[in-house]
Amino acid sequence: MPVSLHVRNIDDDIAIALKKRAQENNRSAEAEHREILRKALTPRIDAEWERRAAALRDATKGKLSTPSEILIREDRDSR
Repeated sequence: MPVSLHVRNIDDDIAIALKKRAQENNRSAEAEHREILRKALTPRIDAEWERRAAALRDATKGKLSTPSEILIREDRDSR
């Protein structure tokens, strides 16, 4: 559910820079603020994904597996 967020006491130079950046990206100032927040907070999600992927790689390290192209070819040939 969307939440309203109000930020007060922003320095004038920051407000001007945000408006300029919004214009450069063809967005409203509000849309630009949302995008900045999204980009700033998304890496936390990506870091967790990377941690889990590394754990999976470690768990399967050294185990033999059949390349996917061979599995696909075998499946096609069995039809």
